[in-house]
Amino acid sequence: MFKKVDKNANRIARHKRVRKTVKGTPERPRLNVYRSTNNIYVQIVDDINRITLVSASTIDKELKGTLSSTSNKDAAKKVGELAAKRALEKGIDTVVFDRGGYIYHGRIQELAEALREAGLKF
Repeated sequence: MFKKVDKNANRIARHKRVRKTVKGTPERPRLNVYRSTNNIYVQIVDDINRITLVSASTIDKELKGTLSSTSNKDAAKKVGELAAKRALEKGIDTVVFDRGGYIYHGRIQELAEALREAGLKF
C-alpha cells in the first residue's frame, strides 16, 4: 500500500531548512508568512532582538469588513498592502522574505507582489 503524503509535514521540513540560514536583523528584518485555509498572516520580525515589528492579517479590524473572502488572492493582496504600509510607517523598507515553506504560487505570490508594489524591497 501507498503511504499518504503529509503535505504540511513536508512544508514544515522546508521551513526548518530555510530558517537555518534566513535571519532577520534590525537593519533587514524577516517577513514571515503563515497561510491557513481561511486566513493569511504576515509578521515582520527582528530575530536578533526577538521582536515582532509589524503584523497584518485578514482578521485585522481594518480589513475584516472590506473583504468578501479571507482565503483568496484578493485578500492576500490587501494584507500585503497593509503590511507594507505599516512597515514603511515604521521606517522598514528592506526585508528578507520568508515564505514559510509554502510554494511561491497563488496567495503567497499575490502577497509578495503587493508588498513590492507598495514599496518594500526583498
